[in-house]
Amino acid sequence: APVPAPAPAVPSARPEPAPSAPAAKPAPARVLPVASADAPPLAREFRGVWVASVANIDWPSKRTLSTAEQQAELIALLDRAAALKLNAVLFQIRPAADALYASKIEPWSEYLTGAQGRAPVPFWDPLAFAITEAHARNLELHAWFNPYRARHTDAKSPLAKTHIARTNPSLVKPYAGYLWMDPGEPAVRARTLRVVLDVVKRYDVDGIHLDDYFYPYPATDKRGRAIGFPDDRSFKRYRAKGGTLKRPDWRRRNVDLLVEELHTGIHQVKPWVRFGISPFGIWRPGFPAQVRGFDAYEQLHADARKWLREGWVDYFTPQLYWPTTRREQAYPALLEWWVGENVLGRHMWPGNFTSRAGGVGSGAFSVSELVEQIRVTRLQEGATGNVHFSMKSFLTNQAGMNDSLLVGPYAAPALVPATPWLKAAPPPLPTARLAETAAGTRLVLRTVGTAVPWQYAIRLRTDTAWITMVVSGSTTSWAIPSGTSPTSLSVVSLNRVGTESPPVSVTFPTRTGVSGSRSTPARGRVDAP
Repeated sequence: APVPAPAPAVPSARPEPAPSAPAAKPAPARVLPVASADAPPLAREFRGVWVASVANIDWPSKRTLSTAEQQAELIALLDRAAALKLNAVLFQIRPAADALYASKIEPWSEYLTGAQGRAPVPFWDPLAFAITEAHARNLELHAWFNPYRARHTDAKSPLAKTHIARTNPSLVKPYAGYLWMDPGEPAVRARTLRVVLDVVKRYDVDGIHLDDYFYPYPATDKRGRAIGFPDDRSFKRYRAKGGTLKRPDWRRRNVDLLVEELHTGIHQVKPWVRFGISPFGIWRPGFPAQVRGFDAYEQLHADARKWLREGWVDYFTPQLYWPTTRREQAYPALLEWWVGENVLGRHMWPGNFTSRAGGVGSGAFSVSELVEQIRVTRLQEGATGNVHFSMKSFLTNQAGMNDSLLVGPYAAPALVPATPWLKAAPPPLPTARLAETAAGTRLVLRTVGTAVPWQYAIRLRTDTAWITMVVSGSTTSWAIPSGTSPTSLSVVSLNRVGTESPPVSVTFPTRTGVSGSRSTPARGRVDAP
């Protein structure tokens, strides 16, 4: 998760359904199973974007906006993400032991209302709203949490009475202008787990996401001396109870416990919800051999390689925030190394510092470099997508990056890669038939039984190409686009982890002309050769 934080040598880049129509007399149509080879495979690639709320980086743009203005900004943001053919939004809802959603555990965030603990007026729940609107655009919504930060240096309002620093101050430590929950306190781990699982239980999220802030990035005093993290109390208690680990190993174990418990707890509540982490892009200097820079293992006490190798994540998004040509932090070399550590075959979706593309300053690079990073990801076997920091650069179309992506790597949309190791009900078998209506030819969609799929993928065969349209699983009637003159189509349904049903096909009788049918806009068009 993004928001700039100081770090030696290599700084962290993070600052942080189609409408129904009355059915008429069905046109003659053949409905039969077809081999999947009859239609091209569904294009699969994760295309995510971080939406940071801390310091009002991406949304909301100010702390003084009205409810209507906040909603309008969020709608515009999701519309832009859909127009760019992205398929997932990583939405920051807990920047600092606070909440951008209705929580009984933590106070409302000041980044939403201007004062911590103040509910929005008129009342609304941004997370519930964002989920509904994202899903309406065939975008996944991943809830993004900061696990330990309790107050950011940008904070302006007083702490609410319900904030952890007020209700349980012994768990919170001041550090370099921040407040930080001590990872060595079991009660802190229990609180973060409770907060996350509360969201998983109450909201229809597609994923849970953690950023790179574990123990804080190290700071120095005015004389340049390192400031140690003040966890003497919790470490002495650990040793008094017979603990034998040295402090750095103990700190890493504290973070490991949280990651493992989150992975287990999330899947116990909803087995289909994916859990992902975006750690600092370098595990340790020297891995691979050419890499130099910040040691997240030692400084942040984040053993990210262990989490990946243990399978405690469903997707892994190392922040590869450097150009492909920067040898000591080279994007291709780091990506290849992380893929090599992915022994259980989890999703590998590296993070890109998109806000530096076409920007200014020593860390900036060209938009063509961003396009090259996506190309490198696609060429790397075992990597299947990218996550962009952050949404603001897309909202401003910085240096024309949107245009470059839409005529280049994101010219056609893609579905999120399937996650077969997670449990979910199998997708129901779809049924399909054509119906002639006053508005034109429509495809009537149903399933065998009563189950509703997560999505349908409809592939039309024309004389020149296959055209794929992705629609919500609640869609029951879909207009055949005018001018396509399809000869047949194939339909699959998908479940919450992206598993496809066996396909069914519909053949258009020669006498059923569709060239004059009226088009209904559908999101998620994918053109396949």
